[in-house]
Amino acid sequence: MKTIKTVCGALIGVLLLLSILATWGNSAHAQENKRLTTVIVPYTAYAWWLIAWETNQILCEITIDHEGLPTVPEVAEACGSEFADAWFTTPPCKDLSKCQGLYLHHIRTYPDERQVEVTLPPATIWLELEQCPLMGLQNLCPELPTLLLRGEEPLSGERITAIQGTLDGQPFRCEADICKLPLNVTPIYGSELEFWAESSYGDTSEVFNAQIRVVDSGVSATPENAGYYIDIISSQWKGPPLPSCAQIWESFPPIGEPPAWLRTPEQSGLLASEEPYYYLAGRLISQGLVDVSACTTGGLLPNGYADACGLESARPLVEQWQNQFDERIIEVAKGSGIPAQLMKNLFAQESQFWPGVFRVPYEFGLGQLTDNGGEAVLIWNPDFFQQFCSLVFTQEACAQGYLGLDEEHRAILRGALALQAKSDCPTCPAGIDLSNVNFSIELFANTLKANCAQVSRTIFNATQKMAGMVSTYEDLWRMTIANYHAGPGCVAYAIHQAWNQSGRLSWEQIIPFFTDPCKGAIPYVEKITQ
Repeated sequence: MKTIKTVCGALIGVLLLLSILATWGNSAHAQENKRLTTVIVPYTAYAWWLIAWETNQILCEITIDHEGLPTVPEVAEACGSEFADAWFTTPPCKDLSKCQGLYLHHIRTYPDERQVEVTLPPATIWLELEQCPLMGLQNLCPELPTLLLRGEEPLSGERITAIQGTLDGQPFRCEADICKLPLNVTPIYGSELEFWAESSYGDTSEVFNAQIRVVDSGVSATPENAGYYIDIISSQWKGPPLPSCAQIWESFPPIGEPPAWLRTPEQSGLLASEEPYYYLAGRLISQGLVDVSACTTGGLLPNGYADACGLESARPLVEQWQNQFDERIIEVAKGSGIPAQLMKNLFAQESQFWPGVFRVPYEFGLGQLTDNGGEAVLIWNPDFFQQFCSLVFTQEACAQGYLGLDEEHRAILRGALALQAKSDCPTCPAGIDLSNVNFSIELFANTLKANCAQVSRTIFNATQKMAGMVSTYEDLWRMTIANYHAGPGCVAYAIHQAWNQSGRLSWEQIIPFFTDPCKGAIPYVEKITQ
């Protein structure tokens, strides 16, 4: 991933701060809804005295729940920071008659019990469609469906007593754990649903939100295409999920099928390509995988690319190589919600499917991951951060989030990420570890998802509206691709300028505001979205 170095650092800092504040706000809201109870837990207690050497006076007693000496914070909590500092700075003493300062003496070990506060699982609600067999990838229902809200109470002995909320501002309430809402055709941007459950426990669930779009197909002559297109964006939706970035942006994808560059085919053959990649051909020739004896130049140009003769000789292997990752790309696409064709187009632009380091140093893998790109995925994709961080550091350290780590630990994490993307292997066939390439495809899907989130935050900062309210699904992907390639400074500046001057955020409105160092993003996006 190429990231222009002249990014606006101050702007990025503001975006990160706003993101952190938003996270704090969400955490505070969740805290209000927490269910807490107290349980009695047995444990082994270890009691210590803190004693003065000179007077042999017992200054205080410290009780801990682990073997070994108490820690300085434990001493400070029981005896005060002054005594804790005095004990910590007391040097070792061999002549007991001359010892000064404080020391610890273990007095007993015994079984004990203590009260522990435990968080209980909250009530929740799930959304389903009743009497609507969703057909194919187009979410087509043969008739207007009914939305089913199903309450769930995980606590034994408790139940959902009511479900209520608003649909486009109109209140509703059902005195049961199931609520049925008949749906009607909505505006193209959908209807807004807010809903929550009441529990016999005496509290309510979190307040959930959903966007619901119901569009008449407009077809009656052919029954297989007649009916209504249904799309629902919500964390509580139990039906076929929308693409992950559609949920992040709260943006409905195109009705029916998306454009070709945003599709995920069922079969790898539909993702196959036959492009004449000169760079890829040059790498295959340099690894001795192509017979170029018929080429008087050896098949290579001075820059390492293949010449015309080299490409002709390498053409069968070039076609085979560029399609060998297709099955894995489709598999990752289905799991991540990132369109397969988009990923393949991006890999073609970034590396021509050669994952080794040659053309640009310190850019790794099919998607050419950079240090800045690694930081983006660790900041803006918290689920991925938690999964990856726990492979490198303790869960306690990872619980602070990426920005909670010091710079040394952040650098270690980015380095570990680069190793996951790096595929160079001198002892492997072709000098490439293909198993590592297949593994890293999921990393690049997570990186694109992180860029979706970063663009969403950028748009909210500029407009105070969710991305799906001010731009289209296709154009939000174009902005995300530009963000991946040119960096958040370029994209944020263009978005802010376009919104301030026109109040619109289409891709065509944004293009004029890319500054000279950022203009390379424009043809890059055009090539990927062809």
